[in-house]
Amino acid sequence: MDEFEKSKNQGTAPIPPKGNPYSCPDCSGSGLLAAVSPPAANKEFPHIAIIGGGIGGIALAIACLHRGIPFTLYERDKDFNSRSQGYGLTLQQASKAVQGLGIFSLKEGVISTRHLVHTPEGKVIAEWGTRKWLQSDIKTSSKRTNVHIARQSLRLALLEELGGNHQIKWGHQLVDFKEGETEGVELNFHVNGKIKKAKADLVVGADGIRSSVRRLLIGEDTAPLRYLGCIVILGICPLSVLQDLNSPLLDSATVFQTANGNERIYIMPYASDSVMWQLSFPMSEKEAKTLSAKGPQALKEEACRRIEWHDPIPQILSSTEEIYISGYPVYDRELLQPKLLEKSGPVTLIGDAAHPMSPFKGQGANQALLDALSLARSIFKGCRPLSDWRKTGIRKSALVEFESEMLERSAVKVRDSAEAAQFLHTEIVLHESDAPRRWFGGKEH
Repeated sequence: MDEFEKSKNQGTAPIPPKGNPYSCPDCSGSGLLAAVSPPAANKEFPHIAIIGGGIGGIALAIACLHRGIPFTLYERDKDFNSRSQGYGLTLQQASKAVQGLGIFSLKEGVISTRHLVHTPEGKVIAEWGTRKWLQSDIKTSSKRTNVHIARQSLRLALLEELGGNHQIKWGHQLVDFKEGETEGVELNFHVNGKIKKAKADLVVGADGIRSSVRRLLIGEDTAPLRYLGCIVILGICPLSVLQDLNSPLLDSATVFQTANGNERIYIMPYASDSVMWQLSFPMSEKEAKTLSAKGPQALKEEACRRIEWHDPIPQILSSTEEIYISGYPVYDRELLQPKLLEKSGPVTLIGDAAHPMSPFKGQGANQALLDALSLARSIFKGCRPLSDWRKTGIRKSALVEFESEMLERSAVKVRDSAEAAQFLHTEIVLHESDAPRRWFGGKEH
C-alpha cells in the first residue's frame, strides 16, 4: 500500500488481507491471560499517581494492575456512592477496550438493535441498526452493536475488576504538585481537614472537564471552557410506570430521537427496566446557567412545556421523578496542543481532562477508556525494566508517544461533537435518510 501511494495510485490498488476470523484461544483477543491473582507490582516501573476515580482513572489503574505497574488512585469523593446515580453511556469502539481491561461481559449492559428518527408528529424519517439491515430482532449479539449502560454500573464493573473500594484512596482532594528536587513529583492532598503529602514518578490527571491537574499544569486561561450554545436536560424513567403504553419504542432494544429543528430529544435504554432521555435546545449561556441553577422541578417544567410531541415522549417526561432529572450548559475546550504538554515533565492528562467534548457523539467515556489502555501500554513498553527510563525521562520514554496518539485520535471526536451541537438543532437533522445522525450516545455529567 505504501508503494502504491508513493506511485500516486498508479496501477491496481493492493487488496488488504482479511482479518483472522478466530479469536486467540489463550486470551480471546483481549491480550490478557487469566490468572488467579494479578501480577505483583514491579518497582522497576514508574509509580503512577492517578488523580480521579471516574471511568478513565479506574480503567488506567486496571491496565496498570494487569501489567505490574505500581500505582495509587486518588479520588476526592468520600466513597463510591457520593456521586449521583449518573447517566447512561454508550460503548461504541470502546467495547474492545473494555475487553482489554479483562471485562468480557457487562451484565448491566443493554444492546440496541434499532435506531429511529422521528418528526414531532411521529413520522419516521430515518431507521438503521441490525434489525433493519439484517431483518433480525435478535437482542443478544453484541457484534457491530452499541452497548448502553449506566455510568455507575460501568464504574462499578471496573472497580470490581480493580479489586474493590480499598484500591482507591477516597477523600483525597488534590491541592497542588511540583517536581521533586531530585526526581519524581511531590503532591499535596486535602484529607479530612489536613494536608497529606505523597510522591510519584508520574502524575496522570483523570479528573474531568474541570480538572485540577490541568489547571495547575497549564492554567485555566489556556483553552478555557467554551460554551457550545445549548443546554441539555436529562432524566431517567422506569418502564414500570409506562406499562399501559405498550409502545414498540420501549422494548429495551430501541434508541429513538425526535427533533423539530430547534429542540431535540434522544431516548435510549438505561437498563433493562428503564430508559434515559436527553433533551437539548439552543439557549444563551446566561439563561442556561440560570435554568440549571433552578433545579430539577424547573428543568422538568421546561422540558414538558417545550416537548408536546408524539407518544411515548410526553408520558416519559411527565412520569420521570424530579430526583432523576438534571440539566447543564454544554461546554468543551479548544483542542489541546502538544506543545502545551512538551514541558510538563512527568505529568499528563487523559479523558475529559485532556479533551473534553460535547455529549452529542457519546464519545467521552469511549475516549477515556481508550486513553487509559494506550497510556498503560506506552508505559509498559517505554519504561520496562532495564529501559533506563529514569535517566531518559518518563516524558521521552512514554508520554510523547502516548500524547501524540491520544490527541490525534480524540481531535476528530472533539470537532465532530462540537459540530453536532450545532447541526442537531437545525432543520438539517430532519432530512429523510436511513443513515445515522450524530446522535447523543450518553455521557456522564
